[in-house]
Amino acid sequence: MEGIIHSIESLAAVDGEGLRCCVFFAGCPLRCAYCHNPDTWKMEGTRITPETLVKKIARFKTYFGENGGVTFSGGEPLLHAEFLCETVPLLKREQIPYILDTSGQVLLSESVMFLLKEAQGVLLDLKFWDDDSYRTYTGVGIQRTLDMLHALNEIGTKTVLRTVIIPEVNDTKEHIAAYLDLFRGISCVSRYELLSFHTMGFFKYEKLGIKNPFAGKSALSAEKRIELQEFADLKRKNG
Repeated sequence: MEGIIHSIESLAAVDGEGLRCCVFFAGCPLRCAYCHNPDTWKMEGTRITPETLVKKIARFKTYFGENGGVTFSGGEPLLHAEFLCETVPLLKREQIPYILDTSGQVLLSESVMFLLKEAQGVLLDLKFWDDDSYRTYTGVGIQRTLDMLHALNEIGTKTVLRTVIIPEVNDTKEHIAAYLDLFRGISCVSRYELLSFHTMGFFKYEKLGIKNPFAGKSALSAEKRIELQEFADLKRKNG
C-alpha cells in the first residue's frame, strides 16, 4: 500500500510536545476560508510505502527525546487511515510514538478508531463554535468533529483542541465562551490552544490561482491572542 504525502518537516516544534518530525499528507475534505496550506487540498504528492516513510522518520529519532516523535498532519492524515494502520506497527518496532493532527472530519471507521487509540495524543481542530459557522467558513458541518471529540473522550486519548482566531470573525470573549461550552466536561482535553490567523500562506493562493476569501485581512496581533488565551485558561480553571 502507498500513501500520498505533500512534504516532511524534519524538526518541528509547534506540532505537539517536544521536537517532532511532521509528515504532511495530501488531500483534505475541508475548504477553510483561512487555510494557509491550500496546496495540500488535492490528493497530489509523493507516493510512499509505509516502510520507506518509517525509514525517513527514523533518521531523526535521536532528536526526539522523551516527549518527541512524529506528527501526522496535512491536509487530513486520516484520509490515509488504512496506510497509517500499516505504518504504526513499523513505528512501534522503532519505538517512535505518533500524534495525529486532524480536523476530525472523517467517519469513525475501524481503521480510524485504531489510530486514535494507539496515538500518543491528538491535536483536534475545533474550527468554529456552531454548525452554521462551520459550513460558512469550512464548507462542512460540525458534527463529525464533535463525534470524534466524544470518541476520543471514551477511549481516553490525550487531546489538545486548537482554534485559529481570525480578526472580526471569532476574536471576542463571547466567541471563546461559546467554544468552551462545546467541550465542557470532556476529560480527555488536556489543553485548549488559540492560534493566530496569519497571512504567510497568501502567496500560495496566487500561485495556485485560487480565490483567497480573506485577501486583505490583517494577521491577528500577538497581544489579542494572549488576551483571549488567558481568558480561556481562566474560564476553564474556574469551570
